[in-house]
Amino acid sequence: MFSKLSFIVRLLQIKCQGGWSNKSFDMLLELLKQMLPEGETLPESFYETNKIMKDLGLGYEKIDACPNDCILYRKEFANASSCHVCGASRWKVVENKMNTRKSKAKHNHNVPMKVLRYFPLKSSLQRLFMSSKTASEMRWHNEGRTKDGILRHPADSPAWKDFDHKHQQFSFDPRNVRLGLASDGFNPFRMMSISHSTWPVILIPYNLPPWICMKQSNLILSLLIPGSSALGNDIDVYMQPLIDELKELWIEGVKTYDVSCGQTFQMRAAILWTISDFSGYACLSGWSTKGHLACPYCNNDTCSKYLKHGRKLCYMGHRRFLKRGHRFRQDAISFDGTCELREAPPLLSGHDLLEQVKDINIVFGKHNKNTKSKKSGRANVMQPSYNWKKRSIFFDLPYWDSLLVRHNLDVMHIVKNISDNVLYTLINFEDKSKDNFKARLDLQEMGLRHDLHPVIKESKTYLPPASFSLSKEEKDIFFKVLKGVKFPDGYAANISSRIRVKERKISGLKSHDSYVLMLHLLPLAIRRILPRDVCSPLIELSNFFRELCSKSLKIKDIDQLEDRIALTLCHLESIFQPAFFDIMVHLAIHLANEAKLAGPVQYRWMFPIERSLLKLKLSVRNRNCPEGSIAEGYLIEESLTFCSCYLHNADTKFNRPIRNDDRSTSQVQSFFSYRGRALDDGAIITLDYITWAQAHRYVLFNYNLISPYLTKHLDEIKVHNRRARRHDIERMHNETFHE
Repeated sequence: MFSKLSFIVRLLQIKCQGGWSNKSFDMLLELLKQMLPEGETLPESFYETNKIMKDLGLGYEKIDACPNDCILYRKEFANASSCHVCGASRWKVVENKMNTRKSKAKHNHNVPMKVLRYFPLKSSLQRLFMSSKTASEMRWHNEGRTKDGILRHPADSPAWKDFDHKHQQFSFDPRNVRLGLASDGFNPFRMMSISHSTWPVILIPYNLPPWICMKQSNLILSLLIPGSSALGNDIDVYMQPLIDELKELWIEGVKTYDVSCGQTFQMRAAILWTISDFSGYACLSGWSTKGHLACPYCNNDTCSKYLKHGRKLCYMGHRRFLKRGHRFRQDAISFDGTCELREAPPLLSGHDLLEQVKDINIVFGKHNKNTKSKKSGRANVMQPSYNWKKRSIFFDLPYWDSLLVRHNLDVMHIVKNISDNVLYTLINFEDKSKDNFKARLDLQEMGLRHDLHPVIKESKTYLPPASFSLSKEEKDIFFKVLKGVKFPDGYAANISSRIRVKERKISGLKSHDSYVLMLHLLPLAIRRILPRDVCSPLIELSNFFRELCSKSLKIKDIDQLEDRIALTLCHLESIFQPAFFDIMVHLAIHLANEAKLAGPVQYRWMFPIERSLLKLKLSVRNRNCPEGSIAEGYLIEESLTFCSCYLHNADTKFNRPIRNDDRSTSQVQSFFSYRGRALDDGAIITLDYITWAQAHRYVLFNYNLISPYLTKHLDEIKVHNRRARRHDIERMHNETFHE
């Protein structure tokens, strides 16, 4: 039997999963009303259905904004009709159909120029405790987490523990919510020809366990900031409602019913850090990520140099991150012609940064037209040597300056940019290679590596090949390796489709393609075609990112990663041209330290956020009002996510089977519970012994249930062969374990 609400929820669920239009949903309701007997109480349309769902407490607030991003029309400005900063009207000028002249709309038909959509945070967090599926999981970080010193979750990180130590009243109740805040701009029209940037602000509840923490169904949309231009500093204007509510949740909290305990408690919440790409880092933190001081960690000690011919900045000087006495510090010939005696820049605390920004005064908005007045009106800074653009609104939170990590560097975009630099430089891709004529002129200008300076022969300029330059035959080998790689289903996209072997080109790589290429494919493709002194640092760079992106980390391993990445970047400085070292390459030096403080990168990178943005794009039906379409689509999705917790015998997000379900239907007990299934009829082939042995060992050595036996066998070999080298022990382990 269906109640009215359960029937509506099931209909909406089918609509969302099937991608129905609102019109088709109206047509279905009309058909059902004709089919059902008299007295039925179904809603008349999708609009009426939405009104019923909003009665569940799922909704959002519309807050008018100045078209120049100066103010929000709230609090003391709620009844204003124009902006007191720039004088722009709050309302649109519409065409009066009674006559041809334009006029302001009547008061009851006023249309705002710009609208911020705000989804209240308190009700979203309260819903996490209203369902038995999530209420108990909100205490997992305290009750279910393995506490052995290994970093698997943000709760294992020093940043989390330090926050709990400094704010013990907050940490006393494990149900208090720790949040991550992510934001990025995207084009809702999915058309590059249209310039439009909508900025959603998404919150991540970190109380949840790893297997559901970053799922899309648990991400909370808090703000939907309208376009059409990029926000820059002015994002703080739109953050005001969220910051005000976060301050309330920190100081007072909100009464919340916990269904798993059957009691009411005072729930509080706090933001641990923000997540964004590097341009978004500037918007959220206030530190300009451009110019000579682009690195927020090095701060005023950022080492940069302007390249005259390339007309851009390079960020080198990584020898100062090496230990004192390292031979590279005195090696002037292999590097920039100088000895390095400086120490690595100190890590500044939140109190230090707050001291730097305390005297910055800023007037928000894009009302200043000329550059000079805009610059002077944008920020008035007492210390001009710093790179701050504003005092971030996050410093209004009482605890913000006490956090160990406030804004995260995004590993996804860093890997993407470094992968592109390496790939396009190796294959000498036109317009994207970092080893070009201008880069060689910069070498000549700096007086470095005379063997690579441009040579003029018979009125033609010749660029001597570098140690990393590939011949045509080597490029063919490189591309054939990438073309022939196959991955398990769902592991990666079809990278081979991006490669054109005959033309020796690769294009259209997405962020995850570059991630897979950098971490797994690059070492395979270059190890036999590049000299050892070039190949080794690139393989080491790949290993660094692969270990950094592990699901579990040990502090001692991260300390080793810190030392290794400094040495690797120094090796790369002695190989590649200065133009190679843009700011994204430099940021790799700080990733290990950030992971040591904040934990695994899977909880702090943009991959799940980008997937969430794609889902928001797909909900745009009315291109005249994209933000309105996104808000309504998200509201329906959120309603169904909440209601699906109470649906039984229905295909929901919580019980949906995986796309390729390989579980065996056989009743016979097997050591391998997942037997797999064929995708087609296949073909019978006979493997040679070496190939068979490699496949056999791979299965054995990568199965979790066999891990204890692997460790025991390895220990026995070490006992009986005490003087054997590590390489010999691993060889014996590989050859004899199956016996």
